[in-house]
Amino acid sequence: MGLLGVVGGHSILGVIGNDGTAFGHRVVRRTAHGVTGPVTVLDAGDHVLLQRHGLDGYVPAHRIDHARNMSALAAVGCDRVLALSSVGALRRELRLGTHLAPDDFIALDQPPSAVHGDERSHVVPGFTPAWRAEVIEAWRGAGVSDVVDGGVYWQANGPRFETPAEIRLISGFADVVGMTVGAECVAANELGLGYAAVCVIDNLANGLDGEQLTPQQFADGKQANQARVLEVLAAVLAVLVA
Repeated sequence: MGLLGVVGGHSILGVIGNDGTAFGHRVVRRTAHGVTGPVTVLDAGDHVLLQRHGLDGYVPAHRIDHARNMSALAAVGCDRVLALSSVGALRRELRLGTHLAPDDFIALDQPPSAVHGDERSHVVPGFTPAWRAEVIEAWRGAGVSDVVDGGVYWQANGPRFETPAEIRLISGFADVVGMTVGAECVAANELGLGYAAVCVIDNLANGLDGEQLTPQQFADGKQANQARVLEVLAAVLAVLVA
């Protein structure tokens, strides 16, 4: 079995630090895929961590090179990916702090992107069922018995938030909204990497509660949930890499 690749986003943004020593030592990988240069992953021995928004500077969602990132994980020997994603709820019953493992996504308006420039890019996209089930079981074993099993992730372009009218539209088709997981999943699919995601509800989508979402509310939601996410992740990793 290959290595586990953990991909973090806003859920763990700001906790790694410049040296990354809390999560492993730095390994820089150059890949033939993508156009934005080498990728730094953190090697923890039995797994590696990749911060999709970057370690030494912030890469906004619409500029993330998912092909490059997933190729880097494959290059260091990963065969499966656990992705963490900060999302907005499209349903009021999804409380702040809820953990949800989506089983499908919508990313219809994303710009064209592919790892390969040939027929290998014609993949059937989606989360890997067996790996996803293993992740959910580990999440529940870590004490999150109420992790939501299933739901549709809507990938918006970003980096701006959606308008209330856009939220009303997409809430008829999806349960959570984010800016990365769909495209990241497709890149992993092209490379044959197992892929599963766990989304953390850090805010109610703009206008869902009748009020405008502010950047401060978004930041506060992430901060409020971060400690629990890190605690659960540590327990989950102990199981998944055993």
